[in-house]
Order: sequence, then structure tokens, then C-alpha cells
Amino acid sequence: MSQDDRQWELDAMRGLMLVLMTLTHLPTKLADPLGQPLGYVSAAEGFVLLSAYMAGRVYSTKADTQGAQAMKNAFFNRALKLYACQLALVLFAFTAIAGLGLALREGAVTDLLAFFLERPVVATLSAGLLLYSPALLDILPIYIVFMLLSPLVLLHGREHGWRAVMALSLALWFGAQFGLGPALYQMVFGWFDMPVRYRDMGAFEIFAWQFLWTMGLWMGTEHSRPDHTPTRFPRWMVRTALALAACAFLWRHAVGQTPMPDGSVVNLMFDKWHLGPLRLINLLALLVLVMHFGPWLKRHLPRWRPLETLGKAALPVFCAHLVVALLALAVFGATNPARPWSVDLLILFVGFYALWVVARASLGRDRRAAKNAARLVSPSGAGR
Repeated sequence: MSQDDRQWELDAMRGLMLVLMTLTHLPTKLADPLGQPLGYVSAAEGFVLLSAYMAGRVYSTKADTQGAQAMKNAFFNRALKLYACQLALVLFAFTAIAGLGLALREGAVTDLLAFFLERPVVATLSAGLLLYSPALLDILPIYIVFMLLSPLVLLHGREHGWRAVMALSLALWFGAQFGLGPALYQMVFGWFDMPVRYRDMGAFEIFAWQFLWTMGLWMGTEHSRPDHTPTRFPRWMVRTALALAACAFLWRHAVGQTPMPDGSVVNLMFDKWHLGPLRLINLLALLVLVMHFGPWLKRHLPRWRPLETLGKAALPVFCAHLVVALLALAVFGATNPARPWSVDLLILFVGFYALWVVARASLGRDRRAAKNAARLVSPSGAGR
């Protein structure tokens, strides 16, 4: 069995996360009912956890076969690629999207880019330093940080065990629930007038979300071992996870994406940006169910190739979905219940067709590059 055959389900899951994120970010009437469809967990949590898991598997294998330095170089090159994507997206947002928003007087765009429109030079320089991250463009910067730190985490976990790593990661997540990020911001920048406000540095609290990344790296590393055996959960844990997941699913679809009325402390427990404790419990319950029932589902569910295609080209598709979402906001504005369904369906069709084209083009380019590389190293290609 080839590597692709063993991991097609991971690509399909990543493709599903991209579809859900696109449905959430495109300004149509489907954004709310299809946002957080499985409970109080969004596609972002699943995408980060799955990306970290695959990174742990791939780069741990590279360390085993090519050495630690090759693994470090691979992480650094990936971070550079992500940085180039971020710069391209920021440039697109600050030029084409800002221009459209101003020309069409579209508040959805001018509000999103308010800091850039207020202080364009500071915003541009800060975005290049990954300090300023407007909404929708604030996930790749934390990915870059995670990629740069991952070699240290992986090497320590592989050599000394993961207990201390996970304990520190959990402590950082706990601190994020009580304002660790803003406190460090004040400590570092409090002695001079920092032009970028903390709220303009991105909605995702990196000290909270690093826990998902660290957990994914740990799981991926462990599953990359040749002697790894499938994880088996006790029956009580599966039943508890099923009850928690079912409760969250029914609650979310009964009352909406906000679990309680505004002002309730319960909403903070489910907060997405801080990865609140009840939200984390909901995610872990779903993770247990996926790991427990995954082998059965893999055997019985048909493979949906479009999802695999999107998942294999995850980075280009992710960037394309942001471009599509920004263009839709600039041209059509925020979600409007009065907007005809025909317009919303057109937005969805054009958006997903664009993602499909980008995925096919990216995979085609990768196949051609692989063939050229194989030709160069083959005996018949030597000396050419």
C-alpha cells in the first residue's frame, strides 16, 4: 500500500475543513447555519490540529531518514513559503481590496482594514513584520511562528519525551485564558508608544492555539514510529465523548453559534479566539470519536475525490479561499438576509470553482516538478 493510499483520509479531512472555512467566510446566508456545524468547534481548530499532526508525521520521518538538520531546513523552508504567501495576501488586501472597498464604499472592507486605512505606512511595515494582522489574514502569521518553533519542540519531544513539552504547552494555554498575551504585550511594549494596538495583531491568541499545534505535533510524531499501534480508548471514554459531542451539537443548533445571551460568562468558556476550556473539551470529545470510529468510517464510507484534491493542495487552496472571501466582501458586502438566493448561490459557485481550479493547477505543477526531478536523477537523465 502506498503512502497516498494510507493517508487519503487525512487529505479528505483537510479538504473538508477548507470547505467549511470557505462556507463560513463567504458572505452568504449559509455562513451562519453551516458555521460550527458539529458543535462549538469551528473548522479552524480542526485545520490547525490536522496540519500539526501531518507536520509531526512528515518531519519526524524526515528526521529519521535524513537527519535532524534536514528536518530543520524543511521546517524553515516551509515557514519561508508561508511568509511569502502572507506577504502576497497582505499586498492584495492593501491594494485591490482596499481600493474596491473605498470605491464601492463597502463598510465590510473598510472596517476590516480600518487600521491600514488610518495609518497605511505603519500598517504595511508592521504587516511585513507579522505584527499587524487584519481579520481573515491572521492565521498564517501564527502558522509561521509555529513552523519556526516546531524543530525545537520535535527534537526535545523525541529525545526527552513529551510530558514536559505538553505540560508547558498546557500552562501557556491556561495563562492565555487569564490575559497572558496582553500582559506580555504591555511588558514588552509598555515603555514606548507601540504603533500597533494589541487588538490589531490578530484575533487568534497564539498562547492558547499553540496547545493545539503542540498536541498535533506530538500525535503525529508518535504515529510516525514504525512500532506504533492504533490508539484504543476505554469504552467509558468513548461514551463520555459521544455524550459531550451530542450535547454540544444539539445546543449549538438549538440556540445558534453563541451558546448564551451576550454578557454571559459561559460564552467566554466557549470563546474561539482564546480557545476557551469548554470549547477545548468539545474539540477533544470530537477528536476521541474521530480516532475511535475513523477506521470503521474509512472502510465503509466512499472516497470523495474532490475533498482529497482540495486537501492535497491545502496551502494554495487556503490562500485562494481568502482571496475569494475578500473579493466577495468588497463587491457584495457582508451577509445580507435580503440579498436574493441567486446572488448567494453565484458567490458560492464561483468561489468553490475557483478553489477547484487552484487545487488542480497546483497538483499538476507538483506532478510536473516531480517528473522533472526524477528525470534528472535517473541514469538516462545523467549528464543532460
